[in-house]
Amino acid sequence: MVVTVMASPDQALQSQERRRQTLVESLRHRYAAAQSRQDPLAKQGLFKEAVYLNILPGEFTDPA
Repeated sequence: MVVTVMASPDQALQSQERRRQTLVESLRHRYAAAQSRQDPLAKQGLFKEAVYLNILPGEFTDPA
C-alpha cells in the first residue's frame, strides 16, 4: 500500500520560494563568473535561462 502525503499550501509555497531563491543564487553566481571572464555569450545564455525560469535580470545581476 502506498500512502501519499500532500503538503499544505503553505509548505508548497515555501518549497517553491526556496527553489526560486536557489535558482536566483545560481544565476547570480554564474553571472558573476561570466562577468569576470568578460564572456558576453555566457551572459546572454544566462538571460535566456532567466526568461525561461520567469526570473527578472535585475534579480541576479544587481549586487545582493
